Amino acid sequence: MHYRRTELKSRGILSAHELRTRNDGEFVQTAGCVIARQRPGTAKGFIFISMEDETGIANVIVTPDLYEQQRVLVTRSRFLLVEGPLQNQDGVIHVKAVRLKALSDLALELRSHDFH
Repeated sequence: MHYRRTELKSRGILSAHELRTRNDGEFVQTAGCVIARQRPGTAKGFIFISMEDETGIANVIVTPDLYEQQRVLVTRSRFLLVEGPLQNQDGVIHVKAVRLKALSDLALELRSHDFH
C-alpha cells in the first residue's frame, strides 16, 4: 500500500490512520489488504472485514444485501477499496460499506487513466 499511497491519496482514498481524523457519518474511501473476515452467527448476516495498510487497520461492515451482491469479492479479494459512511462510536472506527471494489481493478484503472 505504501508504494501506491500517492496515487490513492490523489483519488481521495484515505489510509487507516487518516480515518481517525474524520467525522462520524462522513462518506469516505479506504483501501487495504484483507487480513480477516468474520461472519458471526449472532450478527444477522453482517460480515466484518479487517483491512491493513502501512498505517494500521481499518474495520469494515458489510451488510447482508451487499454481501449477496458482491459475495465473490467479499470472500476472495485480497485487496479491497471500500466506500461508505464512517462510523466513529467511542473511538471505535468502522466504514459501513456501500461499494466494494477489488484493488487490483483500481490499479488497472489508474494505469489506463495515466496513458490517456
